[in-house]
Amino acid sequence: MSVDVRAPYKTRVRQALKDEALRTALDRATDQLSGRRAEAMAAVDAPRLRDEARRIREYAIDHLPELLEQLERNLTANGCQVHWARDAEEARLTVLEIARRHRVRHAVKSKSMVTEEIGLNEALERAGIKVVETDLGEYIIQLAGEPPSHIITPVIHKRVEDVSELFQRHLGMPATNDPADICATARRELRREFLRAEMGISGCNFAIAETGTVCIITNEGNGRMVTSMPRVYVAVAGIEKVVPRIEDAVLLWQTASRSATGQEMSVYFSLSSGPRRPGHADGPDEMHVILLDNGRSRILERGYRDALLCIRCGACINVCPVYREIGGHAYGATPYSGPIGAVITPLLAADVTAAKELPFASSLCGACRDACPVKIDLPRLLLDLRDEVIQRRASPALERAAVRAYSETMRRPVRYGLALRLAHWITRLVAGGKDGDVSRLPPPLNAWTRTRVFPSFAARSFHELCRRREQRSTRPPTE
Repeated sequence: MSVDVRAPYKTRVRQALKDEALRTALDRATDQLSGRRAEAMAAVDAPRLRDEARRIREYAIDHLPELLEQLERNLTANGCQVHWARDAEEARLTVLEIARRHRVRHAVKSKSMVTEEIGLNEALERAGIKVVETDLGEYIIQLAGEPPSHIITPVIHKRVEDVSELFQRHLGMPATNDPADICATARRELRREFLRAEMGISGCNFAIAETGTVCIITNEGNGRMVTSMPRVYVAVAGIEKVVPRIEDAVLLWQTASRSATGQEMSVYFSLSSGPRRPGHADGPDEMHVILLDNGRSRILERGYRDALLCIRCGACINVCPVYREIGGHAYGATPYSGPIGAVITPLLAADVTAAKELPFASSLCGACRDACPVKIDLPRLLLDLRDEVIQRRASPALERAAVRAYSETMRRPVRYGLALRLAHWITRLVAGGKDGDVSRLPPPLNAWTRTRVFPSFAARSFHELCRRREQRSTRPPTE
């Protein structure tokens, strides 16, 4: 991993920008994902699909308390054990208690951002429980000792050569760059883990209130094995994942599949409504569902409701020009990167200033808003968060002073005019007494001219040029 996720934000960004292999991998992967998404959405009535998906998510969030109560009742009626967790610590302790009660030594996991959010793997490992990620991408980064760098494709930052080297070192695979051979090696190793695991753990894409059902989307079939083969199955679901009806879940499944990977439907859509019934051939003896808050109620209270509409498809990440340059690890150890990560990571924290740089990691170009299948106005949320950071005086003092000076100048026409004239003469002086672009500025402004030229300020303002033009047009012609 070229980026140290524990380093300060600016250090992470510099490390990412120096990694040419990282940007090559990001360009290749995000171009493919964005292209597939565009084709998949063009094959349907995309505006109508997006409108309907947003309507479902808005209804769920606006009726969250009653839907969660209905979900709990139906899960319990199906034989599930439901646990409520206010924060990450409560969720971890709940899973550990279930594991201890059943003397679990080996656990398998389906890909889950929410378990990354609460640091579940580390907690289980500290308790002496071996945890194996069974999604191929997550398995690769687990071997590498790295956090995911993308919501959907966690290993997006690695090339096939990197994966081959990892498998040779950790799994004894013969040297090869053939994806089929690499996948076959992973399949053999993971089959052993499925057969020995006493506990399966997954996240939750949607939780259906009317039936008490947990849904997970996968393309590899590992999710179905995680939820049915071990004798104990634990699903960790953010409370915002609830949907009213099964028809809503199916429509959102289609929406997420087209937006995430450009598929009409993902290969697997696993629905779990409880433990194994008498006479059933497979399924867990116990099924536990942990409904996690961990700051989600706080997001609602603070007026950022739209952030909870997200279905974690990653479409905003793939089109973000900032993410495509720096990748997911530059956002830090958070599992949520890109535009949506820049919104929800600060919001999930008790103090928004804990990740104060992330709302500024955006060009506000609006590509994320256009790609979002549930029409979240991410640029607006980012601007609101920037305002919060500034209001709390969490931005650098020099930056605040510069913005105040700029604001005062822009509000006063006379001062603005004088500042423009002064700026023109300064850039002219730096350029050697000539009008033209400046190739070198003194520190600290030289950070700009290190990679580009600085356009010189015009000798006359736009208003002056307009007045002169009007004067020429109204001047009587000479005889």
